[in-house]
Amino acid sequence: MSLKKFILSLLVCCWVGATFAQTEQVLPTTVLPRHPRLLLLRGEEKALRQKINRDAYWKSLQEGIVTECDRLLQEPVNERIQVGRRILTISRDNLRRIFLLSYAYRTTGKRQYLMRAEQEMLAAARFSDWNPSHFLDTSEMTMAMAIGYDWCYDALPGASREEIRAAIVEKGLKASLNEADAWFLKSDHNWNQVCNGGMLYGALAVFETDRQFCADIVNRSIGSVPLAMKAYAPDGAYPEGPGYWSYGTSYNVMLIAALEKIFGSSFGLLNASGFLQTGMYAQMMITPSLRQFCYSDNGTVVGFNPIVFWFYHKTHDPALLFNQKRLFERDASADYVSNWLLPSNLHFTADNERRQTQQGASLLPMAMIFGAGSGASLANPPQPQSLMWIGRGQSPVAVMRSSWQPDALFLGFKMGTPKANHSHLDVGSFIFEAEGVRWAYDFGIEDYNRLEVAGVSLWGHGDGVQRWDVFRHRTQSHNTLTFNDKPQSAVEMANLDDSGDCNGAMYVMSDLSAMYADQLPGVKRAVSLVDKRYAVIQDQFTTAGQFTKVRWNMLTEADKVTFTTDTTVLLEKGGKKLYLKVDAPFPVRFYTHDVTPTNSYDSPNIGGQFVGFEADLALNATQQVTVYLMPGEEVAQPEKTYSFD
Repeated sequence: MSLKKFILSLLVCCWVGATFAQTEQVLPTTVLPRHPRLLLLRGEEKALRQKINRDAYWKSLQEGIVTECDRLLQEPVNERIQVGRRILTISRDNLRRIFLLSYAYRTTGKRQYLMRAEQEMLAAARFSDWNPSHFLDTSEMTMAMAIGYDWCYDALPGASREEIRAAIVEKGLKASLNEADAWFLKSDHNWNQVCNGGMLYGALAVFETDRQFCADIVNRSIGSVPLAMKAYAPDGAYPEGPGYWSYGTSYNVMLIAALEKIFGSSFGLLNASGFLQTGMYAQMMITPSLRQFCYSDNGTVVGFNPIVFWFYHKTHDPALLFNQKRLFERDASADYVSNWLLPSNLHFTADNERRQTQQGASLLPMAMIFGAGSGASLANPPQPQSLMWIGRGQSPVAVMRSSWQPDALFLGFKMGTPKANHSHLDVGSFIFEAEGVRWAYDFGIEDYNRLEVAGVSLWGHGDGVQRWDVFRHRTQSHNTLTFNDKPQSAVEMANLDDSGDCNGAMYVMSDLSAMYADQLPGVKRAVSLVDKRYAVIQDQFTTAGQFTKVRWNMLTEADKVTFTTDTTVLLEKGGKKLYLKVDAPFPVRFYTHDVTPTNSYDSPNIGGQFVGFEADLALNATQQVTVYLMPGEEVAQPEKTYSFD
């Protein structure tokens, strides 16, 4: 099938499956603006500099970018280094370097930044390839080269410009014509967004090289990306979790921003249900202690995110800026210019938080263009008004908090399906934070390369696949329920079935029965935050005639656990306390377990422990158990807040 016929079929597919997509086309006869044309047109940097200079926060960020570019001048240029299947670390760092250097050149006029950006681009242009077998690598490199080529176009020597242009075409755009590597075009997750974003930038940067070919690439991206954008419906929650939200959404935003700047149109993409609301999803997933609700393959660490400012530019909702200000002010060492959120090594820290990549540094100029450029102020942004947020879709999630202060209570609840990309067997899991202590948290992401090198088949998602043998992925390692030591179903779905905020209690309920359909007839879980004082986890079990043992599990960073009575546990950390009290019609057997994994290929887990209980359920009965999580002091008469009837 020719590229043109494939694009037309893809557009028809997207039109049927995603009604927000449009069939308008970019024509080869379209006249694009002169270079620079991506994100910031020729001459627009002057007005941007004026806006930056009027705000202390933006001046500080500008100085941080320039300081990092000065440091880069002393570093060797990146080489093609492959780790396992990927050169992604190099591609991502090239995007960071070239975008920052090109930005510094445009906003300061200093040629040393131009010359260093040229050196990075020429080195990458001479790589043997950009690793198209793992096309994320190719796409991030293509976007890096496209931005540098476009933003430095007039000042680049002719020979350099031609070498960079040829590399974009041959190693970027043409590599996407291989159907085996371009499977992302029909995917519905972050690969679609990242790869289409990179290809669109490459085509727009070199559009005049072959107008028909580049127009076809642009139209292909516009036609394909709606497949992934359907995931935001209806509220903006991202099925792959907040870390992958930053990755996929960043490239989706980059794609739309380029289209709007050049063509004055999003080609219908902004009509995607939930997309303009998704900026708030990312803010709601940040806990009071500035960690991330890290369900599925996501990390706990969160950093300053420049893409949030594009959502501010579109919505002018100042509440989007509240956590970004806190994250920026926390970052005394200016890690926002780095691709790493923790400047240590690849091992786990004492609180189990792993050094991990962030997308923000690679796209940091977006904060300047759409934050400073739209007049966003970090001086005193208002806090969000809502204390409860619910996102439905493929991976429903709900969060409740007592306030927006750093010592607030925070309760998060995860539903959905393990079929979602990057998911774990964690349906029905919760996290709970109070006074900055993670009384209940999640391990989060495992090291992909570590598992792949060990030969683990990591990317299957059906029942019985090896992915579910990984310690951090399995049901037993999450804050959810296990029956007779069996895993949850990997193919079923649990929805958000009820929610509310009344009589001092915020609550959410999900029928989890499908996740355990081969184990017992019925399972429901409701989580509540009561009077802004304590959390309540309520479970209802309906059994049949066979023996059923339930295991109620919680991963905690408490360093001291005391069983004070047959129904109460005292957890302590740093002088702070949490009382865990169980109300059940049957005796419970409390336990603590360390978090040492059982497989040689698993990463070590430093700090944290499991606490919970087991119990034998009555046969052919419906029973309920309620767990109260009470920080600070034990509430004399805590209330059950949800009725399953």
